Amino acid sequence: MTHDYKRHGTSTLFAALDVITGSVIAECTKRHRHQEFLNFLKTVEKQTLKDKALHVIVDNYSTHKHEKVNEWLKRNKRVTLHSIPTSSSSLNLVERFFALITEKQIRRGVFSSVSDLENKIMQFIEAHSENPKPFVWTKTVEAILAKINRARLGLSSE
Repeated sequence: MTHDYKRHGTSTLFAALDVITGSVIAECTKRHRHQEFLNFLKTVEKQTLKDKALHVIVDNYSTHKHEKVNEWLKRNKRVTLHSIPTSSSSLNLVERFFALITEKQIRRGVFSSVSDLENKIMQFIEAHSENPKPFVWTKTVEAILAKINRARLGLSSE
């Protein structure tokens, strides 16, 4: 940050990445509570073909485990949440998409307001959506599983 940096506020970006096609459903919200997360889940569910099961990878943020979210999931059997272990965001491909947004749209950007930031993010996502491409893992399954096992060992020793 420079001496004249001014933060105008924050925004939460919810995004669902279709790992097969690379397409993204996203929205920015002012807050990151269970209400916003649940509204986003409903948006994703409505925009996904009815014959498809939805497996949503999430981190361990308490918002994703809220009672209201769990109640909705019980009524919507085609949606399943999968929590990744703490400190393993690299296992969630949407995090790679967030890094792309940061690299290409946010870093070194100048934003006059939160609304300006959100507009730039959504412009990037819309441009991406015109020609989506799936991300391809560069590590082997064995290397990924070895990393998971190291994380499990580290967590179990705490």
